[in-house]
Amino acid sequence: MKYQAPSVRKAFKILAFISEADRGLGISELAKRMGISKGTVHGITAALEEIGVIIRDPITKRYILGYTIVELGRRGLTRIPLREAARRHIEVLMEETGETVFLGIRKEDYILILDVVESNKELKITSPSGTRIPLSAGATGKLFLAYMDERNSLRYLNTSGLPKYTKKSVTDVERYLQELKEVRERGFATDDEEYLQGVRAVASLIKTEAPILAAIWVVGFSSSLTDEKMSYVVERALAASTAISRDLR
Repeated sequence: MKYQAPSVRKAFKILAFISEADRGLGISELAKRMGISKGTVHGITAALEEIGVIIRDPITKRYILGYTIVELGRRGLTRIPLREAARRHIEVLMEETGETVFLGIRKEDYILILDVVESNKELKITSPSGTRIPLSAGATGKLFLAYMDERNSLRYLNTSGLPKYTKKSVTDVERYLQELKEVRERGFATDDEEYLQGVRAVASLIKTEAPILAAIWVVGFSSSLTDEKMSYVVERALAASTAISRDLR
């Protein structure tokens, strides 16, 4: 019989709820969401606050994640084998393209950024490691949805729909499914201002032995990523993802 450690489970559920709330959560809100007493929530949050995992705003009385949990998360990200295998390749890819390069994985219904090598340009696109973006976001979303189990990708599309991020966003599911088919045939995905206005991207799949979907993607402003340069970026991104896949093996 396995020990269930109910207090630990409750503590992690509290952390999950707090991380998903933009302005944090108070004890009453946490108790309601978890379906447990405020006294139980107070006991767990007090222990988490004491070790710096969460912080309580003295004015709003809401809890937010503390520096301890953030630092632990960052340390964990830097020790992931995929990140270690990919790092030198995405550094080279940034030098070759002059644009910001991201490394990430599909995590449930979102994309988790594991690493980023920022462009050397003064004006650039960037986002820190640990950032979560929607699974429907741009080139990377297309790539992951194209290589997901078809039932899961259809479930996601039918449940979450396709948000209109910009005027170029594809919101028709049938048309989007056709694009996913083309992604599978080509082996890469592109984004022409479909997620962020004035931004283009190229995403390429990393082949891993583990049952996870991983990718690298190059992101830059449309003024820099011209049609001619996009072709070059596709070539270099595919080469980099192939090299990372080889190193992982």
